Amino acid sequence: MILLHAVVAALYAIAAWTRWPRATEPPTGLARTALWFVPVALVLHAIVIAHSIFRDDGLDLSFSNALSLVTGLCALVAWASGLLATLPGVGAVVLPIAAVGSVLPALWANPHRFPYADAPWATAHIAVALVAYALFVVAALQALVLTGIENQLHRGLTTSRTETPPLLTLERYLFRLIVTGFVLLTLALASGILFSEQLFGKPVTFTHKNVFSVAGWAVFAVLLVGRWRYGWRGRSALKWILAGTLLLLLGYLGSKFVVEVLLHR
Repeated sequence: MILLHAVVAALYAIAAWTRWPRATEPPTGLARTALWFVPVALVLHAIVIAHSIFRDDGLDLSFSNALSLVTGLCALVAWASGLLATLPGVGAVVLPIAAVGSVLPALWANPHRFPYADAPWATAHIAVALVAYALFVVAALQALVLTGIENQLHRGLTTSRTETPPLLTLERYLFRLIVTGFVLLTLALASGILFSEQLFGKPVTFTHKNVFSVAGWAVFAVLLVGRWRYGWRGRSALKWILAGTLLLLLGYLGSKFVVEVLLHR
């Protein structure tokens, strides 16, 4: 299984390497061929992460497994949405992160059993939240790439390629990702708050995870209202996207890192 982890990382790395030299341009030649490496890597990544998480005695949602799952979901969202083809800069960041995440469970075993593995609604709640996190991470990376392209256009540093869709089209797609992630995050938070006892056997508490998650939700709510009411875009939107994504990552992965790695709980 360790060898399979290495194969997944290698496929991600090769696909990322073919994008790096011209991260702001659509892939051609070898880079276009390497696009096929990504779905293969995703399938193999799903196999290795399923083997790491689904154990005989329950679900193992340790920090390394959670990070591997989130990075894999990010790669899946970027590939399924077509961003790897239209904005190679997203792949140049997402794919190396996914490569590191794919080998982390094999290199760093830190079992942390999920005590509610026999509760399908609790598992669904976590799955929805993780997909929302992945959507926001990819949206943040897309926003960074779009900002870079917009800066190049303002400085007159345009490329000779014409395959990249117009910025306004990409920006509309960016906010579709954010709206989808916001809806899923709202469902996850609402279910966690309203049905905490049914899902986890205890009432909701004001933990760091919950506070950061609600704060991230509030940031994206303000962003969407600003977009709808005032037409926020560009750098104004980027700041809100990055802030909201950072809060969400701190809420889940950050909390797990502190509790499991630093405090050894």
